[in-house]
Amino acid sequence: MKESNIRAQLLVLMAAVLWGTTGSAQAFAPNNANPMVIGALRMAIGGTVLVFMAGIKGSFKSEDKLDKKLLLIASLCMALYQPLFFSGVSKTGVALGTVLALGSAPVFSGCIEYFMGKNLSRRWVIATTLSIVGCVLLFGGQDSMDMNILGAILSLGAGLSYAVYASVSRKLFQNSQRELINGLVFFISAIILSPILFINDLSWVISTRGIITTLHLGIITTAIAYTLFAHGLVSISTPKAVTLTLAEPLTAAILGVLVFKEKLTFISMIGVLLLFLGLIINSYEGKEKSKKIINEEICN
Repeated sequence: MKESNIRAQLLVLMAAVLWGTTGSAQAFAPNNANPMVIGALRMAIGGTVLVFMAGIKGSFKSEDKLDKKLLLIASLCMALYQPLFFSGVSKTGVALGTVLALGSAPVFSGCIEYFMGKNLSRRWVIATTLSIVGCVLLFGGQDSMDMNILGAILSLGAGLSYAVYASVSRKLFQNSQRELINGLVFFISAIILSPILFINDLSWVISTRGIITTLHLGIITTAIAYTLFAHGLVSISTPKAVTLTLAEPLTAAILGVLVFKEKLTFISMIGVLLLFLGLIINSYEGKEKSKKIINEEICN
């Protein structure tokens, strides 16, 4: 059980690391690339690949009964996350938009679990608080944060959408094949976002940089990353998984320094340390938890 828990956390962290390359990939895109179009193409490519993967594994032949209501909710949340996040960032700036979206997701996730009658551990509260403060300092130390009410609401909406997606998906993964759920969720999300592709310029997509960017975002940061996330999510709590995904901004910051030669301010460096510390605390299995796991294994 303990090894399974550690493996699940590593899978979620690996997914977050891949998501952390999203910003670098978008920076590589042609100058006339529309962020909204990038998000829609990401879903289209990722959804197609995931459906193809599910088909190869024979998941569509499964007799599992799908909860269509939860499937639709997960698909809508994933589809909504794209325009809410990109619109929020465009109005508030990268710093505040990212902090509000990524930082609010663990809080919303914890609230959802709490209202569902589940207890939140003191360790999770401490780890999440440290991670969120670290995220604020990381981005706050780089750019000035100009408050835009509409942009802030959109970014918070993105955080809520992601938290609901994670919570609903975990329930779906427990009763149905993960490949099947992932394939359907992202394919439906792609269909929902498809109108964006018909009202915007797509000429940049056929360029070398456009092809590399969209394929990376669709295959690496969507199909592979969400497959890893799905396999990890079933073995740990949703709040814990969502907090671990804060490794995404940490990865983005590291790539910014290594690839784009960006320099972190002293405040941002403190943010990196706090964020890293929060992830470590959240991943640590305490003695009480270990004893509980051992007792459960003995009873079984």
